[in-house]
Amino acid sequence: MIKFIGAAAWICVVTLAAVFYAFQSSAGKPEADAKPALFGGLDYVRTDVISVPIVNRATVDGYFLTRLVYTVEPGQAEKLSVPVESLITDQVYTYLYANPQINFSKREELDLDVFRNGIRDSINTRVGEKLVHEVIIEQIDFLSRAETRDNAVRYREAQPVEEAVPEPETSH
Repeated sequence: MIKFIGAAAWICVVTLAAVFYAFQSSAGKPEADAKPALFGGLDYVRTDVISVPIVNRATVDGYFLTRLVYTVEPGQAEKLSVPVESLITDQVYTYLYANPQINFSKREELDLDVFRNGIRDSINTRVGEKLVHEVIIEQIDFLSRAETRDNAVRYREAQPVEEAVPEPETSH
C-alpha cells in the first residue's frame, strides 16, 4: 500500500514538473518575431466588384473590373473613421489613374505582384500605419468598349418584347 501511494505521488510530481517546464519554455519565445503561417490570426475581408472606367483622350477605352480580398488585424479596421471598403475602392481608382502606363488590353504585360503591392502600400501610406497586410486578387477582368457594347446589344435582344394587350371592354 505504501509503494502504491509513493508511486502515485511520484507520478503527480513528475506531471506537474513537466507542465511547469512546458509553460516556462513556451513563454521564453518572442511572439512578435513569430509570423503566423499563411496570415493566421488576420481577418479576411472581401470587397464587392470594383469597376474602374479607363479613360484615354476623353473617351472610355473600357472597364477594369476586380474583386479583392485583403487581410487586416482584428480590431484595426474598426479604428478608422472611414469604412475600409471605401478606402480600398478609392485607392484602386487612385492607383490606376496615377499609373497610366498600365495597359489592360495586353494582359501578359500586367504584373499582378506590382498591382497588389501597390494597392497595399498606398493604403498603408495613406493610413499612416500597417493596416493591410496582404491584398489577394479574387477576380480581375478588363472589358473593352467593344465588348461592353456587344454585351449591351445581346442583353437588349434577350429581353422579351412586351406587346400591348388591349384591355377588355366592360359593358355598362
